[in-house]
Amino acid sequence: MTKVQLSELMREHAERENGLQDLLEIIIESMMLSERSEFLRTEPSNKGNGYRPGHTYVHGHKLEFRIPRDRYGNFHPRKLAILRDQEEECERLAGVLYTKGLTQEQVSEVFEQIYGQEYSKSSISRMVQCVRDQVSEWLDRGLESYYPVLFVDCVHIKIHRKRSVATEAFYVALAVTEEGRREVLGIFNMPAESATGWDSIFETLKSRGVQRIGLVVADGIAGLDTVVGKRFPGTPLQRCVTHLKRNMSAKVRHGDRAALAADLRDVFRTGQRGYTVEMAWKAWQDMCERWGKDYTSIKRLRHNADYKAYMTYLNYSPDIQSMIYTTNWIERLNRDFRRVTKMRTAMPNEESVLTLMGSVAMDHKAFERRLPSITRDKNLFPDNFNLEDMNINN
Repeated sequence: MTKVQLSELMREHAERENGLQDLLEIIIESMMLSERSEFLRTEPSNKGNGYRPGHTYVHGHKLEFRIPRDRYGNFHPRKLAILRDQEEECERLAGVLYTKGLTQEQVSEVFEQIYGQEYSKSSISRMVQCVRDQVSEWLDRGLESYYPVLFVDCVHIKIHRKRSVATEAFYVALAVTEEGRREVLGIFNMPAESATGWDSIFETLKSRGVQRIGLVVADGIAGLDTVVGKRFPGTPLQRCVTHLKRNMSAKVRHGDRAALAADLRDVFRTGQRGYTVEMAWKAWQDMCERWGKDYTSIKRLRHNADYKAYMTYLNYSPDIQSMIYTTNWIERLNRDFRRVTKMRTAMPNEESVLTLMGSVAMDHKAFERRLPSITRDKNLFPDNFNLEDMNINN
């Protein structure tokens, strides 16, 4: 048959249902057979040895074909390698788009623009499955026995569950490692944030290898101090000073907020050697007494010993106090989490949220850098402190 006749037959077949898919499978098989013939010419003692089944995905469709084999198992079709590279590239692209916040439908639309054909939801779901698997494995990984600092917080996201939409809490545990880098230890889902929830999460972290925490930094959730003492005896709790300042600001008139903020800065000083918890507590009591003359809600705080938990940071090196007296680091991470989920009115399920949040945490470039000066406290980083001290003395 002439080239024109073959072309006409192929056109007619391509117009049938699944015809184009048939032709692609035939062409791929033919190319691999031709490649094997060339390969066998260089190995006279070798010969063809049947076929093995294979498949790939092209334009969202699964192509099935026979892969030719040789007697010694030395033949590996280059065409098959190219197809696999293309498939892996598609999976990587789908995974990147999905973890940047696009829905599966939106990813399908992007693929249609790039490749000229719509990809089904199931095809896109298959492509991003590798991302789900990687994140799931990462979230269940083993952990180190000791982390000097652990920041804990929750981000609240709407998800579908049982045909209804509700906002649920996703607990995030962000640690500082002994090397001075940040690392997300885990992301967990529960309906709401509570001390009981954190108790369960701390237990999970311990089951994955964590034995000791140097310092826990958190917001003002009630009962957390008891939970920390239960799961990690002897571990101090630092309450977030930024949260306290916001709450205090809400207790006074708008015109008084600047003056109150200045007084709070004077109480919660950082980086000042010689400024102790006792001095901060005295400054706090004096401030509450002054402001209490006009605001009874502030006067009642004067003798509340719970507020000493906001001053724990003063027991550590002035070099690191500004890093550990707020939950700013984990709140910035939570903003990144919200950024990839805000394109949806509500997430389809719990797994999709964990996949997106886990991908953001795994790929966070800032966490690759060592934090400057963070290891200078001898209580939280005894090994690193001794090494740095030796380097300075030498």
